[in-house]
Amino acid sequence: MAYIHTIPIDEATGLLKELYDAKRVASGYVDNTSQAFSLRPGVLAAWNNLLATIKSNINLRRYELVTIAAASKLRCSY
Repeated sequence: MAYIHTIPIDEATGLLKELYDAKRVASGYVDNTSQAFSLRPGVLAAWNNLLATIKSNINLRRYELVTIAAASKLRCSY
């Protein structure tokens, strides 16, 4: 059970539905991070744009290594 209220995938409308659909096409599923932003789809769109901008200037291997290093430093198990 989620600790925060989210909008379920099958109940999404408007921009949120578009973002969920795009995530599903790209990844095959809608991840928990996207669902956590469901009450603020504009913030989710901005977050997706930030990630896309970062990833466009760095190769995937380096991006993943930096992500793992940051998560380790922050003691984030997600």
